[in-house]
Amino acid sequence: MTADEYVESVLAKYAVPRGSNSPAEQLGATVAGPLRSWAGQQLNALQYSGSYAKETGVRGISDVDVFISLKSDTTGTLKEIYEKLVSLAQNNGWSPRRQNVSVGVTVNGTLGDLVPGKVQAGYQNYHSLYLRKRDSWTQTNVALHVDTVHNSGRLREIRAVKIWRMLHGLDSPSLYLELFTIDALSGRLRSGLAENVLHALRTIGSSLASTRIVDPANTNNILSEDLTQAEKQRIAAQGAQSAREQSWGRIIW
Repeated sequence: MTADEYVESVLAKYAVPRGSNSPAEQLGATVAGPLRSWAGQQLNALQYSGSYAKETGVRGISDVDVFISLKSDTTGTLKEIYEKLVSLAQNNGWSPRRQNVSVGVTVNGTLGDLVPGKVQAGYQNYHSLYLRKRDSWTQTNVALHVDTVHNSGRLREIRAVKIWRMLHGLDSPSLYLELFTIDALSGRLRSGLAENVLHALRTIGSSLASTRIVDPANTNNILSEDLTQAEKQRIAAQGAQSAREQSWGRIIW
């Protein structure tokens, strides 16, 4: 088995089921009705977001994100909307978990994140989201995030790096790692999957701790600042070590 074949086999092992019968879309179908009733005339759209929409999901760590787009004239503050969503999840037996911008839920054993956002007046895809940890808000554009990653041509390498992150017990925001990987592979050929993954890991080792990654939907949101320097250095150290391994079985498995 070649190195490329080995990496492809690992990607297949951790592939996330897709389609109407998948756990992700079954969760989406279950929550859609109650969410539509909850939002009523203030609902703008319901859509998948996060790793499922970007096709960068990894079996075992990826849940499904459902983005709840509310019209700009929706009544109530972002915090009030967030808390009302928590109550809806409680009333439906979805075991809600308060997270930073989302309400985590469990539906029939499947994990999901419900992300409420209010359209910014005069815009279509830019939204305001509640930041629970700061009791503040942030601007985002879910469609831009999805398009930036999904159309990068680097989905296999991104998934391999996210599998590596999971297997080595590392933690980092997914969008941050996805954008870093895309930047690290800029200008490289699409062929040579294994060598591209190694290059991404070497770059993580050499420059992740010092690279500034900016949210493409909000230049004031510096994604690389979501981790402490110690956290970034831990990821970088593992990247450098993994890139030096003589066996792929010690990098991802």
